[in-house]
Amino acid sequence: MSTFSAEVVGAVLAHMNDDHRDDSLRIVQAFARPDATAARMTGLDGEAGTWQVTLSGAEEEVRVPWPAAPITERAAIRREVVALHDEACAKLGIAPPAH
Repeated sequence: MSTFSAEVVGAVLAHMNDDHRDDSLRIVQAFARPDATAARMTGLDGEAGTWQVTLSGAEEEVRVPWPAAPITERAAIRREVVALHDEACAKLGIAPPAH
C-alpha cells in the first residue's frame, strides 16, 4: 500500500474538510453509508480515502476505494477524489459541478 507524507495528507484533509464537506457526504452516501448525515475526511492512502461519518448521532469510520487504485502520486489524489465525486453524483442522481 502506498502512503503519502503527513504534509500531503494534512493539506488534502484541510482542503476537503474546509471546502468540500458536501462532496465528502455525497461520496460516503453513494459508496458506503446512504444513511450518513455528515462526513469528515480523516485519512487517505494509495488505496482509498477514509471518512468519519455521522449516522443518527453515532459515528463510524468508512473507507472508499479510489476508482484507479492504487495511486502513488500527489496529483492523482485530486483526480481520484473528483472521479469519486462525479460517480457519486451519478449514482445519487445529482448533476455534478463543472470542473
